[in-house]
Amino acid sequence: MSLIRNAECGVRNEQSSEFQVVRPEWRLPNPEPETPNPELHSARLSHFAFRICMLRLQKFLADSGIASRRASEQIILAGRVRVNGQVVQELGTKIDPAKDRVTVDGRPAQPRRRLYIALHKPPGYLCTRRDPLRRRSIGDLLPAEWQHLHSVGRLDNASEGLIFLTNDGQFSLRLTHPRYGARKTYRVTVEGRVEKPMLGRLVRGVVELGERLKAEKARLLSANNTRSLIELEMAEGKNREIRRLLEALGLSVTRLQRIQIGRIKLGELPPGKWRTLTQPEIKSLLPEI
Repeated sequence: MSLIRNAECGVRNEQSSEFQVVRPEWRLPNPEPETPNPELHSARLSHFAFRICMLRLQKFLADSGIASRRASEQIILAGRVRVNGQVVQELGTKIDPAKDRVTVDGRPAQPRRRLYIALHKPPGYLCTRRDPLRRRSIGDLLPAEWQHLHSVGRLDNASEGLIFLTNDGQFSLRLTHPRYGARKTYRVTVEGRVEKPMLGRLVRGVVELGERLKAEKARLLSANNTRSLIELEMAEGKNREIRRLLEALGLSVTRLQRIQIGRIKLGELPPGKWRTLTQPEIKSLLPEI
């Protein structure tokens, strides 16, 4: 059977004007269609299912609400975990949640359904589930069965607006770690009149106690001699970053409200009320997953 060789040639991309070289390629003329092999197809599906179902034991424990992933590792090393009746102390052991029975200290561990909640935090509430001093917290605003949820980032006690709660650690990481640069938008009321040159100073930022504090974008919504309303877009989420930034520039904050995280807006959600995020909303916040 003869072989046909494609000659090396140049191809120009009409959209980018980039010239690319196509390397020689050997192929058979008019190859016969491959005959399906049911046994091979079944084996491939089984292998794919195996890869999807298997889960590291410490992640399974974290998803079940037993402890954080790091704390779960210590629980495994302490010999407190059994898989199908056998003690497992090796980190990285993988299980099939649909088939394997996992117990911790003799009690079954079951993965929890992942929840994603948007809450309108009112001022005067702490971003914690419970406060030892019995001050008001966002946990008071949720159903009792959701007390295992944790807040994604924080708003300080005097601040208000949109905050997420979840039991999905990866979701929290993607929205809070600076390397992912999740954008959050705030409306801030300050005392006195703010002039437009101040907006440039907010974007350039300041250095306070060795930390760079800055806004990605700044917009003046209104201003008079009594108060001004500024809209700020932030990326890193350092502790009390907006208040510290404005204070360093001589501005006194009277109200701070977060109105948007990523593409999700606070909208008409009343203070103290919550709603679940839709699947399209979750995907918009985690485009890589």
